[in-house]
Amino acid sequence: MISHIHSTTVTVADQDRALDFYTNTLGFQTAMDISMGDGMRWLTVVPPGATTQVVLAGTGWGGNPGGETGITLITRNIDDTYANWNGSGVKFKQPVEVMPWGQKATWFSDPDGNEYFLVEEAEG
Repeated sequence: MISHIHSTTVTVADQDRALDFYTNTLGFQTAMDISMGDGMRWLTVVPPGATTQVVLAGTGWGGNPGGETGITLITRNIDDTYANWNGSGVKFKQPVEVMPWGQKATWFSDPDGNEYFLVEEAEG
């Protein structure tokens, strides 16, 4: 039986630049940073307290940076997260708004244009 999802992957143009953004701007933590030889690097980050990691794959892995990732991030207070990240230079698609199902949400992108959905945790 599966216990959890280990990771999901986004392609980035520069792994060092991506690592700086995810750790210093978004507040994620480095989970793994392993040289795999031939210039390949297994690099993962994780939000504090989470178990599912985001693999920051260089273009040598075969993908292209940018576009919708399909990844949703949950925050307890979206207004605070939006204000903090916006003040740190995170690019948002639009301000926070109440979605048709009642939760507050917005979209943001990393420096490579990888887009994430940010939603406030539902009450109850």
